[in-house]
Amino acid sequence: MTRKILSFVTITLITFGCTQKAEARLKIPFGERDVLSKVADLPDTEAYLVKKGSTMMSTQSQYMDLATYHKEFNIAWFLPLWIIQEPKLVGYNEVDKTAYELSDQELQEILAENKLDKSELNKLGFYTQYGGKIVAGLLIIFIIWGMMPSKKSPVKPQTV
Repeated sequence: MTRKILSFVTITLITFGCTQKAEARLKIPFGERDVLSKVADLPDTEAYLVKKGSTMMSTQSQYMDLATYHKEFNIAWFLPLWIIQEPKLVGYNEVDKTAYELSDQELQEILAENKLDKSELNKLGFYTQYGGKIVAGLLIIFIIWGMMPSKKSPVKPQTV
């Protein structure tokens, strides 16, 4: 009797305890995404030091650079459909992938010290602005075109 109960419990545990969720289709991610893009490499000086390195721990010092930060709605991480938040310049630590909010005064000082143009740095690329819309539009056109019935050419009977 105990042997039957033990085998029933063992079979039940093996059947229901060792299952894995399996999905036959691939999920395509879409939604809002925060994007940081490095636009200017600032000099590695004491003024831009974020984290001091240690020779004992063999870690390097980390310095701040400039990056643009914006939010976009995209499909599959590479097809940006529209910009939710316009780009702005922020401080950026490339090692930690961390952004630092800069006041207007701090930003103006950094730009003046390094002779950088804010309007040139604070731009989005063509693909980010328009590329996703173009690709999505072409995809929709191809889907509609594929659904349209084709005209069949009339066949003329020929005598042989």
